[in-house]
Amino acid sequence: MPRAPYEEIWNWDEFDPARHSFAWDEDEEARLCSLVREWVPPVLSGMAGWWQAEHWCESQVNAIIRERYGSWAWGWSWCYRDGGPIGNWGGGSSSVTTPDETAERVVAALLEWRVWLERMAQRFAELAPPPDASPENRSWHLERACVRLVTHTLDSGADNAWRGQTSIVLVWFLTSAGMDRTGAAQAVENAIGGRFESWVYPKRTLIESVGEDLAVGLTGHAPYQDHRDRTALEELHDRC
Repeated sequence: MPRAPYEEIWNWDEFDPARHSFAWDEDEEARLCSLVREWVPPVLSGMAGWWQAEHWCESQVNAIIRERYGSWAWGWSWCYRDGGPIGNWGGGSSSVTTPDETAERVVAALLEWRVWLERMAQRFAELAPPPDASPENRSWHLERACVRLVTHTLDSGADNAWRGQTSIVLVWFLTSAGMDRTGAAQAVENAIGGRFESWVYPKRTLIESVGEDLAVGLTGHAPYQDHRDRTALEELHDRC
């Protein structure tokens, strides 16, 4: 997982695309590529040198991106092997090669991260309980949201440490719906309770159990089980 202050990672306001504009065109792409190429070492360390030059390059590029685009760009290098959603960047040891190839990978990873954030924001809006929902209705929405967000994390290709992405996404969802970060983080921790394991794809029954525990913990009510009046909403969420 890319390094960043702990409080920043859990704060959806730092990542919400609606709060952070992103102007991108051919000129900006060329500028970023130029900046990246300047930091690619002419001689790489490789395995014999423990990829020190490659990791150093990655850290310099990370600083450029954070300074140029802001806090929301934190996850541009959060690759799937570290539990993240990024497939265009695999870490300094494998992604830092020639100046041109490295620059292309950085651009692709940054854009991939931005698209992922935008889709996540849309997902949060679709899954949020209505403001006037009854406790039982709100419980149903929260349970369904948890199940779908956990499943989405697993389906995004996250590998080892996918549990971290799951917890972050769930906290982001709850805070996007108006809950404070401390309460959201505690609610997620209480619901998951160590039941998810890295490298192990959880059974559907376990995911649904976590979703129900989260909903009950936040509302005090079990999710309403008769979904017949919500068929259209279920189908919409399943297609997203």
